[in-house]
Amino acid sequence: MTATLMSTYNRQAVAFERGAGAWLWDAAGKKYLDAMTGVAVCGLGHAHPAITRALCDQAQRLWHTSNHFRITHQETLGEKLASISGMDNVFMCNSGAEANEAALKLARLYGHNKGVKDPMIIVTEGSFHGRTLATLSATGNRKIQAGFEPLVHGFVRVPYNDLEAVQNVAKNTQNAVAILVEPVQGEGGINIPDTGYLPGLRRICDENGWLLMLDEIQTCMGRTGKMFAFQHHSFTPDVMTLAKGLGNGFPIGACLAHGIAAGVFQAGKHGTTFGGNPLACYVASAVIDTLQQEKLVARAGVLGLRIMHGLREHLGQVAGVKEIRGYGLMLAVELDRPCTELVAQGLQQGIVINVTAERVVRLLPPLILSDAEADQIVAGVTKLVRDFLQA
Repeated sequence: MTATLMSTYNRQAVAFERGAGAWLWDAAGKKYLDAMTGVAVCGLGHAHPAITRALCDQAQRLWHTSNHFRITHQETLGEKLASISGMDNVFMCNSGAEANEAALKLARLYGHNKGVKDPMIIVTEGSFHGRTLATLSATGNRKIQAGFEPLVHGFVRVPYNDLEAVQNVAKNTQNAVAILVEPVQGEGGINIPDTGYLPGLRRICDENGWLLMLDEIQTCMGRTGKMFAFQHHSFTPDVMTLAKGLGNGFPIGACLAHGIAAGVFQAGKHGTTFGGNPLACYVASAVIDTLQQEKLVARAGVLGLRIMHGLREHLGQVAGVKEIRGYGLMLAVELDRPCTELVAQGLQQGIVINVTAERVVRLLPPLILSDAEADQIVAGVTKLVRDFLQA
């Protein structure tokens, strides 16, 4: 590994050179089953023909102009996102962190417009919202905040999946204006809230005039078995942020607004140089079209159940396995001990996995898996975990 790159990652030694569908190949020709997809990014797998074709077609026409001009592909993508989400409008950007930055700025501006001089945003323990100073401050992980103090002021932190804690904030904090929450905590370990948690947050926000802002960066684009995780319920958020699977590997993010939040940003209040350029928007539009045409959103729910049932069958009674949980194709095997070395061991066995929160094997496979590939993931993870726990 070259010394010219900053040491911001503890990278694995493997370098992938080619991908197709759910598979990756390294320089030596070794084949790996990808159960991580670039951390929930390549939902359509690698080198999907429709996405490759869209990228190449648009790259021959126009890459970038500027948001000082109309961008027709951005308008088309905005219309598609509004149609499939029920949201009203969208700000296009380049990443999940930028989408969350936009949401945080929108919430503060919303508060100031209401006459709140020091608006506060409620966030949760165990969350992950990005690595900019504001999104880092909103994140509920002290480990990644350490060394970057002073953190940005303006956040009230509560336990995840705890409506009573949010009610207590409503009683005791006069300047709260919004809640920012993940429908499923991904980086925190695939933490899935109770069924009534998100609808309960919607009710509390309505009672207090707050914005309900959902960070759907990891849960979007069909990963949970719905196009967006909030669609498992019967409400609409005021703000929703997207990235990761939206571009299937091409960098793009989005901050969507609805109702009272849709008119908060006006000209000059926010902007981006690269965000929403023709190339990114054309690719993202092709991603949405492909998800719909190939009926992959419902397929994700079916595949998720297949993998979770397989993992529970083979690992459910194994000593050292604390819990197996999942929501669509967000799956976790939580162990009773740190297990970060499983990532390297998985590569040796030809399967790409992730370990988060030190003890959680996190699986984020592509939505285009075959049944046989889903079963291979079960077999591979079962062997990895059994061998590790018996060592």
